[in-house]
Amino acid sequence: MSKQVVMMKQGQGETLHVLGAQVTFLCEADKTDRAWSLMEVVLPKHAGPPPHDHPWDEAYYVVNGQVKFLVGGKEQMVGAGEFLYTPGGTLHGFQGASDDPARVLIFDAPAHAESFFREVDREVKGPQEFAKVPAIGAKHQINFMRP
Repeated sequence: MSKQVVMMKQGQGETLHVLGAQVTFLCEADKTDRAWSLMEVVLPKHAGPPPHDHPWDEAYYVVNGQVKFLVGGKEQMVGAGEFLYTPGGTLHGFQGASDDPARVLIFDAPAHAESFFREVDREVKGPQEFAKVPAIGAKHQINFMRP
């Protein structure tokens, strides 16, 4: 498939529910020859993935709210207008930290996360089923840190 021009209007894009967050695909992998993808993630307080790693890079831009990141064993708060980059292989996790949901743009390169998000949305219907996530992650090159 070849690269395509993409124009996404507000409210468009496939939206999934993943680990308590709402994930909307703004530019999907098939539009960029899998070079990268862009998602908007709405994170309620305490929602988000536990520490994990994967081989692709991710970059985060917090549009509003606060997000608590764990990167390389260190916690840091990232607020509105701030940016964080994690190279592939970096242990990281994050969760919403503000009373109102945070809104974050997540860029992954090369594009890889979409199939994981789709499977979690399909197979994990609530916190009581979060135990399924590590096995799903392993199928998509995502390694979750054991508690």
